[in-house]
Amino acid sequence: MRLSTIDLIVVVIYAIGIFGLAQWVSRDKGGQEKDSSDYFLASKSLPWWAIGASLIAANISAEQIVGMAGSGYQIGLAIASYEWMAALTLLIVGKFFLPIFLRNEIYTMPQFLEQRYGPSIRTLMAVFWLALYVFVNLTSIIWLGSIAVTKVAGVDQTVALVALGLFALLYQLRGGLKAVALTDIVQVTLLVFGGLTISYLTLSQIGGDAGVLGGFAELSRRAPEKFDMILTADNPFYKDLPGLSVLIGGMWIANLSYWGFNQYIIQRALAAKSLPEAQKGIVFAAFLKLLMPLVIVVPGIAAVVLAPDLAKPDEAYPTMMRLLPSGLLGLVFAALIAAIIASTASKINSIATIFTLDLYAKRTSESGAMDKATERKLVRIGRIAASVAILVAIIAAKPLLGGADQAFQFIQEFSGFFTPGITVIFLLGLFWKRATEAGAIGAAIASVVLSWLLRTVAPGIPFMDRMGIVFVLSLGLAIVLSLAIKGRGDADRITMEGVRFNTSTGFNIASLGVVLILIALYATWW
Repeated sequence: MRLSTIDLIVVVIYAIGIFGLAQWVSRDKGGQEKDSSDYFLASKSLPWWAIGASLIAANISAEQIVGMAGSGYQIGLAIASYEWMAALTLLIVGKFFLPIFLRNEIYTMPQFLEQRYGPSIRTLMAVFWLALYVFVNLTSIIWLGSIAVTKVAGVDQTVALVALGLFALLYQLRGGLKAVALTDIVQVTLLVFGGLTISYLTLSQIGGDAGVLGGFAELSRRAPEKFDMILTADNPFYKDLPGLSVLIGGMWIANLSYWGFNQYIIQRALAAKSLPEAQKGIVFAAFLKLLMPLVIVVPGIAAVVLAPDLAKPDEAYPTMMRLLPSGLLGLVFAALIAAIIASTASKINSIATIFTLDLYAKRTSESGAMDKATERKLVRIGRIAASVAILVAIIAAKPLLGGADQAFQFIQEFSGFFTPGITVIFLLGLFWKRATEAGAIGAAIASVVLSWLLRTVAPGIPFMDRMGIVFVLSLGLAIVLSLAIKGRGDADRITMEGVRFNTSTGFNIASLGVVLILIALYATWW
């Protein structure tokens, strides 16, 4: 595939426009220089629409679009559970987690761990998250993003890799989270429009004179095996999506960890101007998650009919893009780039936030060297950390991922070694006052060790089921250690005073709407 001149013009206009918008929202008002709150938490002033859009923009990147469309081609609509169950998870995060985080003025997840358990686990988890974000997440976003750009535009992959990384860095370097979040509404609009356009054209081509609805009916008739939401044990892809585990099992562990306790994601909600504003943003994101399978998965399933002989499933989305006429192809390609840039910029900002506030600032405050000038220095350190992180990721991407046939699946499984322990640590920290630092550290270590042991001695256990088993065992160990080894008397500084789990009528009605839609979707395609 090659882009025409008009396509290239559209892409250039997008790049100039989004970069200019990011710099405009990043400007210092009234000559006042940014402090750490401005840079890392957008002055705690984000409106609901920015929070909701930014949550989705941070979540959806090239590996999601290309990889999930490929899974739609291979597995079918069942892969949509990752999106639809996330919508329900977001509602839980908004109702039960955010009131505690915002009441205690939490700005990073390691900071919460220190205030709840003690300093050791804060440092341990800060270092862990930095390593994970730089060497696993950030490298995967720009590496798989560069593959997508190369497939569509024919650009040399190394050039694409460097260009994506540096553009994302420069895009957010001046304004920090505010530059990312306040422009993500444009990125998400472009992403949704691009995906819906491809779905419309593919279904129209399948349906012919019957149109889009006829195309969907014909697709369901010609590929009925692709429309089973809950896979049975005899399905060849049961190991990827093990039946009811997507509804009542291990997927909950992954979703709670990702949407509730992941700095990369939750930072947007922590920067809200108020709890009600954060909860409105969460609901907005939940409805967008319901829409995402139509944007991403349906084009992959349509490729089963329109391109049944693909060499690899991940070629489904780029192949469907070939249906687009010139000009529109450029716009959808810009949407693909928007997803890559938004996720990369979000990850860079979270890395800078954790390094600066959880490691550098913590050491500085302990030395007694904090003063007014330090606020400006923290912003400068954050920018340096962001620059170093993306340069390391660019250099490390090919050595780490260049030889991997299933990079996305490998990353999911690698992260899954830690996910059960992280979920245990935070759930106990939020809702069980007797949990101690010894129990938390024990759960973190047990999560990795038990995951590795189960993967080694019982490789046939589906990935999601393994996460569920490890979660239960790590939870039990954390409870035992917490009861056996008491924490320091001053370790728990998280207050529940003033925390209310009551939500507004609007939030409750919207949540009910999400639940009813989910029931209808699963009942239709069970």
